Amino acid sequence: MKKNPLLSDNMWKDASGIIFSNAKKLRENPTEAEEVMWLSLRNNQLDGYKFRRQHPLLNYVADFYCHQLKLVIEIDGEYHQTVEQKKLDNERTENIEFQGLKLIRFTNEEVISNISAVLNKIKEFIKIEEY
Repeated sequence: MKKNPLLSDNMWKDASGIIFSNAKKLRENPTEAEEVMWLSLRNNQLDGYKFRRQHPLLNYVADFYCHQLKLVIEIDGEYHQTVEQKKLDNERTENIEFQGLKLIRFTNEEVISNISAVLNKIKEFIKIEEY
């Protein structure tokens, strides 16, 4: 069977060097919500799954990514509420899902105010995907 040339098998989905550079800068300056989330995901704390933070992916930097689950987690700040940003986020989601990945989103407020509920939603998502 012929491989679709638009799909990439590697973990970074052919991200460019510029995206890797951007990811490194973002890892060095996390938002409060990203820091809270990372403290709960790092070191395989969530059901033994390895998550990466600020992971290069296509033309984007995913806030968090688990290659084993093919799962992207995005944390959205206030600017994601604008009409233009919602359009860009929808396009980003479509491009990421086209690569065979799943994407779930949380707001900064959700993560900061109730990380346990966010982690439970992620665990529920994982259970659904495992079946």
